Amino acid sequence: MTNPKNPGRRRSFRTLIGASLACALPVWAQASKVAASARTLTIAQIVDMSTSQLDVSKDFLVGSRTAWQEVNVRGGIQGTAVKHLVIEVDGSPASLRTAVEGLKAESHCVAMFGTAGDRTASQLTTLLRRDIPDLPHVAPWLQNVEAAASSSTFPIFASRQEQIAHAIKSLSVMGITRVGAVYGSAAEYAAYRTDLEQISRALKLTITPYYTEGDLRDLAQTLTPNSPRVLLFVGGTPELVRFAQGVEKQAAQRYLIAMSDVSLQSIQQLGTSRFTPMIATQVVPMVNSSLPVVRAYRNALSRQFDEPPTPLSLAGYVSARYTYEVLQSVDGPVTRSSALQAFARRSPIDLGGFRITPDAKSQGTAFVTQSMVAADGRLVG
Repeated sequence: MTNPKNPGRRRSFRTLIGASLACALPVWAQASKVAASARTLTIAQIVDMSTSQLDVSKDFLVGSRTAWQEVNVRGGIQGTAVKHLVIEVDGSPASLRTAVEGLKAESHCVAMFGTAGDRTASQLTTLLRRDIPDLPHVAPWLQNVEAAASSSTFPIFASRQEQIAHAIKSLSVMGITRVGAVYGSAAEYAAYRTDLEQISRALKLTITPYYTEGDLRDLAQTLTPNSPRVLLFVGGTPELVRFAQGVEKQAAQRYLIAMSDVSLQSIQQLGTSRFTPMIATQVVPMVNSSLPVVRAYRNALSRQFDEPPTPLSLAGYVSARYTYEVLQSVDGPVTRSSALQAFARRSPIDLGGFRITPDAKSQGTAFVTQSMVAADGRLVG
């Protein structure tokens, strides 16, 4: 750990990951080359470091590292140190398959947790179910929880459906029956269109899709007075900002609702529309919350990394803390088998005021909050 009294020595997480982003194949943390001993437990994490997912994965990994370093300082799991094995992939199916093949050789790995981002988490669920069915896959950054059901995957965060339902309910006073779905790219349109159509039917909404292989700012200019006033955005932060800049030129009032994959802090830095409210859902408490778990996260983050608190970083911290709490509760030695049994019980856990109570179908929780990015860039809510 770094010296909390000497901020100059705190490590910037950007420095830790920057050198490896150009690699096309999975990057295994150097610690993975060290033979496992009886005094360590290996817990793996796969993160997608491709350009489109970097905002999500970088912050998520900051929070995860923060939690495991804190756990080890406090004695590890049942007195055993945790080796946090980080595997970086480039977003391609080939890269992910190579990572899974590597995991087959890591027989001492007792669990995987915190896979980020969403598309990688979904694909990994399928690969693990087929290739390593006894390896617990815990608290992934998985938005399409229902479609990725698996007996060895254990989500804890609210699904995209829960996020959209929460956001729409908050605007119900407007009598909304029609929404638009704006996709950040043609790839997102292909990957998520079916999901959103199913969600809209469940919520009794009519949904109109919008996507382009060109400039999102130009796409926004194609909206007409008859286009939906509420637009759900599925894509990354830069794409959202670009689309919002185009919407700003429209005379009609629009509301942009972004899912939890969007970085609110990046929106503030990149700039927002002066006339179009942006409502962003998130599946963890507010980072300025007084809940004990959030205070612990902020304190640990400030000691270990020169990074600001963000919802995605907090989600990574919560993901690791949940994994720790379940493994700490194992009666007897922590093995892959005993870990799988412990997670399969899906017992409610209170993480310092943030209660994780998975539903009967093991499909995560329903906890959703939201913030609005005001015209002056402030976060409200």
